[in-house]
Formats: sequence, structure tokens, C-alpha cells
Amino acid sequence: MERLIERIIVVSRWAMVPFYLGLIVALFTLLASFLRELYAAVTNAMSYSEHQAIVKALSLVDLTLMAGLVVIVIFSGYENIVSRIDPAGPRRWPAWLTTVDFGGLKKKLFASMAAISGVTMLKALMALEETVSERQLFWLVVINLVFLLGYLLMAVADWFAARAREMKDPPDA
Repeated sequence: MERLIERIIVVSRWAMVPFYLGLIVALFTLLASFLRELYAAVTNAMSYSEHQAIVKALSLVDLTLMAGLVVIVIFSGYENIVSRIDPAGPRRWPAWLTTVDFGGLKKKLFASMAAISGVTMLKALMALEETVSERQLFWLVVINLVFLLGYLLMAVADWFAARAREMKDPPDA
């Protein structure tokens, strides 16, 4: 009975595949948004003020960071949960493709979220006179600081874990 339960648990990881396929659809949705924003930026470039051009560029950066985050989650999640991806396959895979474990994924996710939050805050600062209230800006700053604090705490925890491993297994002198 125990072996059957273990087999069911191991096979159940394949239930994650539709989630990753859904994220691929989301990636193409982001691509469509990016192309729409890019088209608007290019076709209206001559009428934009410097301020508007910066906000448009920040929107493109924001979409790019979000798309990169989705790609990282797709590859790392599939590789770590569902099945190993053969790096010696017929294509030239990116070097990081099969080396991002959950610890690395956690760091990349926090860094990406902090960057996205920072870009969003910068866009809000740029639109402060037009549409963003001081209260909204306050919460954007708080959210960004929470992401940065979380990333810092995670880095400190990783540093302590590495130190503990070194103390347990010191390198040969």
C-alpha cells in the first residue's frame, strides 16, 4: 500500500504541466501587451514629452521584467518538479536552464519582484502630478521596501546557512 501511495505522489507531479502551459500562454499575453505598448510608443514618439517617453520606456521595462520572471518560473518549476530537461538536447539551451534550484529560484523571484516593484514605483513618481495620490505612492514605497527587506533577510539566512555548512564540513587545508 505504501508503494502505491508513493507512486501516486510521484506521478502527481505531472499535474503541474497544465500550470506551466498556462504560464506560457501568460507569457504570450505579456508579449502582446509589450508589442501594443511598443507600437504606441513608436507611433506617438514625436508627440510625447520627455516625461511621457520615460513612462513609456518604464512600461516596456516592467513588461520585460515580468516576462523574464515568468520564464524563470516555467523553466525552474518544470525542471525541479516535473522532469529534468536534457541540456545536451538538440538545441543550445541557456546555461542557467538546468542549474536553477529552489534556492536560486527564490533569489531570482525576490530580485525580479523587487525590480518590478521599483519600476512601478518609479512610474508612479513620474505620474505623481497627474494620477497618483500621495497615499498610493506611500503604499508603493512600503511594498518596495518589504520586497527589499525580504530579499535582504533571505540573503542573510543563506549566508548563515553557508557559514553553518562550512563549520560542519571545513575545507581541507
